[in-house]
Amino acid sequence: MPSRTTIKSSVPSLTTGPVLGHLVRLSIPASMGMIFNTLYNLTDFWFAGRLSDDALAGMSIAGSVFFLLLAVGIGMQTGASAVIAPEVGSGSRDRVAHWVDQAFGLALFFSIIVPVAGLFLAEPLIRFLGAEADVAPLSLQYITTTLWGAFTFILTFAAAGALMAMGDTRSNRNALAAGFVANLLLNPLLTFGLGLGVTGLALATVLIKGASALYLYQVLTRELGRRSIPRFHLESWLALLRQVLPASFNMLTIILGGFITLSLIGRFGSEHVAGYSVGLRLEQVLLLPALGLNTAVMAIAGQNLGAGNDSRVRQTYITGLLLGLAMAVVSVPVMVYLSPAMMSFFSSDPAIQATGATYLRIDAIAFYAYVVLFLSTAILQAMKRPLFPMYLGIARQLIIPVSINYWLIVYRDFPMISIFYTIISVVVLASLIAHWYTLRQLRRLNTDDPQPSNSIA
Repeated sequence: MPSRTTIKSSVPSLTTGPVLGHLVRLSIPASMGMIFNTLYNLTDFWFAGRLSDDALAGMSIAGSVFFLLLAVGIGMQTGASAVIAPEVGSGSRDRVAHWVDQAFGLALFFSIIVPVAGLFLAEPLIRFLGAEADVAPLSLQYITTTLWGAFTFILTFAAAGALMAMGDTRSNRNALAAGFVANLLLNPLLTFGLGLGVTGLALATVLIKGASALYLYQVLTRELGRRSIPRFHLESWLALLRQVLPASFNMLTIILGGFITLSLIGRFGSEHVAGYSVGLRLEQVLLLPALGLNTAVMAIAGQNLGAGNDSRVRQTYITGLLLGLAMAVVSVPVMVYLSPAMMSFFSSDPAIQATGATYLRIDAIAFYAYVVLFLSTAILQAMKRPLFPMYLGIARQLIIPVSINYWLIVYRDFPMISIFYTIISVVVLASLIAHWYTLRQLRRLNTDDPQPSNSIA
């Protein structure tokens, strides 16, 4: 068992001081990082469109397959943060360093598994998504290059998760902001200057993620006082996997549920698919602050659990809910009153505008419910109870809405708008269940036996 050398990090401890201040300090950089990441993706699509319509279509289809890699990365980030944050709160530098080493070791393992699985599945998935003969090769070019560089993505997510657990969301924001700027320069150089086409877009992303991984690794080295070395310890990897796999699987159910919803909307015409897709992206942009708040809540709760400050965990959740309510007060009127104007920015087609605006106005009812789901998931992941959010996610994203919508649309011939009402109804119900379950788990913190520590003996 390693000695318990006290952490002396440049990042303020989250176990003392005002919870509200910590939430604001962590969530703002996290939200800004997500904004830069969104702009990064839009930049790729813009340059693909400059190549050709086929290149843009190929990128769109490749993006669907790319979610396999993204799901693993997000799971790695969430799992690393959930396991490392309590050790940060306990004050043991050596235990934190141990878990960072194990996270990097597991990340390298996934860096082998994901490309093998991705290269095997890429072509069948491209065909399944309906890529035409002149589009499929472009999709495959992008996916192949990205998968060969998968280790850069997964290592970046692992490092970001470790830093978030330590209360540092600024470093990942800096990496994403610098990546956005670098992408503006590398995309035209590789795509047009060197004539690499779609491959150039993928190569630029791999290079940028590689640089981001090195930068975040250096920040971790400074915080820990030593360089991390990827290591394998079976018990530690199993502890990490118990956090990583549910988060990754939850992401995959979101993707699969989205595919099925799009196919049902597609029965009413491609213009409605376009309108719903644009409306969904606009909603996601409005939810970015709430996602940043989710990151902050998980880090603060995790550290305080490690320090034994159970009352601050509950305080973090309640304060987060109040901040989320303030976000809803701002965002809901935007969705209700400004949705037509926002949709008109993306398309002049009346059907596309109407579908997107209708979706945003209806989904505004569920905006705060999304916030509650995000924060309850963050608390439960910090408490190392990721299975309930995963099961709820399967029901909310996949089983219930798909079953109901399929019955309404295919068998009962209901109008398309019924799909939107089903979505918000399920989200609201799921948020109530998640809130009830989270409060129940928080009440049990003081009565249950202490959670077993993550043994590294």
